[in-house]
Amino acid sequence: MFDSHTHLDYIDDPASTRGELGLTGMVCIGAGPEHARNAVALAEQFDDVWATVGLHPTAAGEDSPEARAGIEALLTHPRVVGIGESGLDDYWDETRRAEQLAAFEWQLDLAQRSGKPLVIHTRDKPGQDSAHRGVMDVLAAWPDVTVILHCFSGLPDYLRFGLDRAERTYFGFAGNVTYKNAREVQDAARTVPLSRLLVETDAPFLAPVPKRGQPNRPGYVRHTLEFIAGLRGMDPAELEAVTDENTRRVYGLAAATA
Repeated sequence: MFDSHTHLDYIDDPASTRGELGLTGMVCIGAGPEHARNAVALAEQFDDVWATVGLHPTAAGEDSPEARAGIEALLTHPRVVGIGESGLDDYWDETRRAEQLAAFEWQLDLAQRSGKPLVIHTRDKPGQDSAHRGVMDVLAAWPDVTVILHCFSGLPDYLRFGLDRAERTYFGFAGNVTYKNAREVQDAARTVPLSRLLVETDAPFLAPVPKRGQPNRPGYVRHTLEFIAGLRGMDPAELEAVTDENTRRVYGLAAATA
C-alpha cells in the first residue's frame, strides 16, 4: 500500500513507519529547500521512499535564485519523482499572493520541462474560495502539465475543473475524508474516476478516524483507503491495488526503481 503524500522528515523516527499496516511505499514531499534536501536524503536511505522537491506556498518568502537553483539540482536525483508541493494558500496569509504566484508558475514551468507531475496545495479560509479560483485560473494556462490535487477539498467547481482536465489531473484524498462533516470531500471521493484516485496521509497532519486527534503516520493511509472503499462499495483490497497502480503511474515509479 502506498502513501502518495507524506512529510516523513517531520516524523521523529522515520524508520519506524516502514511496513506499518501493510505500507509498502511512500512519497516524501519536499515542501521547501530544507525539506526537499531532507526528502531526498530519506529516499536515499530507504528503498520504499521516493521524494518530491519544491516550494510550498506558505514558504514563498524563501523563494530566491539560490533556492530555485538548489531545487532544480535536486530534481535530477533518480529518487525524485515529482515537484512541489506548490500552489496557493489564503488560509494563513492573504498578503503574499504575488510571491506565491511567482513560485507556483515557476514550478509549473519546471514540471513542464521535466515531465514530472506537480503536487498542488490549495487552501482557503472557511467560506472562501479565492485560492481555489486562483489555482484554477493559473492551471488553465498549463493544460499539458500533470498535476495532483493534494488533500482534495471537494469544492464542486474545483472537482469539475479537475475532471475536465481528464488524465492530466489526479485527486489525492487524505484523512479528512473520514471526518463526519466532510460531505463535499466524500462526494468527490465517490465521483472521481478510479484511474485518477490517490490516497495519502499528509502525515503528521490530518490523522483519519479512528486516529483523529493523534499525530498522523504514513501507515494510517489504510484507514483512509478503507473508508473510501466503503463509500464506493468496493473491496478494500481491490481499491488498494488500483491506488497503488495510480501512484506508480503518476510518479513514474516503475522507471524510478529500474
